Amino acid sequence: MSPELLAPAGDRERLEMALAYGADAVYLAGSDFGMRAFAGNFDREGLRQAVALCRGRGAAVHVTCNTMPRNDEMDRLPGWLEYLEELGVDAVILADLGVFRLAQKYAPHVRRHVSTQAGVTNYQVARAWHELGADRVILARELSLEEVRELRARTPRKLEVEAFVHGAMCVSYSGRCLLSNYMTGRDSNRGACAQPCRYQYALMEEKRPGEYFPVFEENGETYIMNSRDMCMIDHVPELLEAGVDSLKIEGRAKSAYYAAVVTGAYRHALDAALAGEPLPPVWRDELDKVSHRPYSTGFYFGEPGQYTGDARYIRDYQVCAVVETCAPDGMAVLSLRNKFAAGDQVELLSPGQEPVAFTAPEMEDLDGFPLHEPKKPEMRFRMRLPRPVKPLSLLRRRVDLSPGG
Repeated sequence: MSPELLAPAGDRERLEMALAYGADAVYLAGSDFGMRAFAGNFDREGLRQAVALCRGRGAAVHVTCNTMPRNDEMDRLPGWLEYLEELGVDAVILADLGVFRLAQKYAPHVRRHVSTQAGVTNYQVARAWHELGADRVILARELSLEEVRELRARTPRKLEVEAFVHGAMCVSYSGRCLLSNYMTGRDSNRGACAQPCRYQYALMEEKRPGEYFPVFEENGETYIMNSRDMCMIDHVPELLEAGVDSLKIEGRAKSAYYAAVVTGAYRHALDAALAGEPLPPVWRDELDKVSHRPYSTGFYFGEPGQYTGDARYIRDYQVCAVVETCAPDGMAVLSLRNKFAAGDQVELLSPGQEPVAFTAPEMEDLDGFPLHEPKKPEMRFRMRLPRPVKPLSLLRRRVDLSPGG
């Protein structure tokens, strides 16, 4: 197969952005069994429409079914799997062996992909899943690039290998977290993680209740279970050389803006790698313009080490408006997302094109009356853009949204 760019689609808007900005395939979830209970997700009719949309764009649909279900949930699974078979989804992502066997029975024409939740860390377990009927394994995020290369070399070529290349890294083992359930009663292994590994902690001595002593690293705060986000955009050629078939972007619970920017950046990175060309720096810079924590390369090049800096997300840009239509002369109809005004410095991000900065001109409402500052949420208005663009292009501006910013 040609290397695949696999993007997250937490809801319809994020799905449309992922497709517009270059995803070969998307992964999404229904209302159950999907590991991201607080993403928008899709009901049955929504999922049917999502599959139809992807079919029209030539993109594959992978449906997550990778929670660790309890007995009372298992009875609902056959009907859900039969529905996925009926829709003709391309693949179902599974972690539980019982669910895997049910998928074989109730969705026999749907490919089975073994989730990172299953902890595929060596070639023997990858072979075992293949012998059971798996079409793909999604590797544990703890593997180094050399381990990925060896696993690929010692498994059947028919077995596809998928690996995460971008997104959040949890304090857990391949996504199997115990902290959330223990501390908050929200089961991360059933999609309801409260992310306690990103809290700021203090010490309390048992004989001095109510007195909290902060943990310091030099003069700053220490987040003792913090982790940086993964970013492998500078190493896509090495991933392909190691035999990775699918490059996976984490983030079904992230924004539509995140889906657009990150998918677009990795689309250019993958295309450049396949063409044997260097990646223009602008696409690496794009990843600094989405909500993120400090980046690292995860475990690919050795242990990432303890990160004791601020766990809060860096948010430096905000979407102002989304382009609905655009004429050849650049006159566009946009839908407002966040306030901005004529004279503001803004950037235009379009599928397949490098972003361009410009000064927002005077605008007009749909009745042709002058408009200096659109204010009503989702208000539609006209603006002349510096170039013609496709629908779902984004207008953004720099604004510090980080806590304390």
